[in-house]
Amino acid sequence: MQGGYPPDDEGVCTDVIWRALKNAGYSLKEMVDEDIKNNVKEYPRVAGNPDTNIDFRRVPNLKVYFQRNQLVLTTDLSKIEEWQPGDIVIFGTSHIGIISDKRNKNGIPYLIHNGGQPIREEDILERYNEYEPITGHYRMK
Repeated sequence: MQGGYPPDDEGVCTDVIWRALKNAGYSLKEMVDEDIKNNVKEYPRVAGNPDTNIDFRRVPNLKVYFQRNQLVLTTDLSKIEEWQPGDIVIFGTSHIGIISDKRNKNGIPYLIHNGGQPIREEDILERYNEYEPITGHYRMK
């Protein structure tokens, strides 16, 4: 899609991230596009051929971007005090979500994500980690 942005009523897991960051005053698309432009070899998913219409909506690219440019945090769920609302979490190389301000009875935060359904805020962080392990946990600087 030209310009890269889907309609407001459509989206995938990465769209939750750029929309949330947009509401916080960031342009994830611009930040990712700029980092790819200046460091294209760091982005294997791009394969030397950037596409500004989609690069910011691909989990592998977001993982590289956050790893290079934002605070890198623990992936250990037993350190629950280090998991804060607004943190970004990546599972494997194919799913991404945002940590909620809600927590379950054990103190594990809920996850805001889109996993093939409308955007959800749910108690799924531990369960999803068993299915596809957490490979990244980030906070905006």
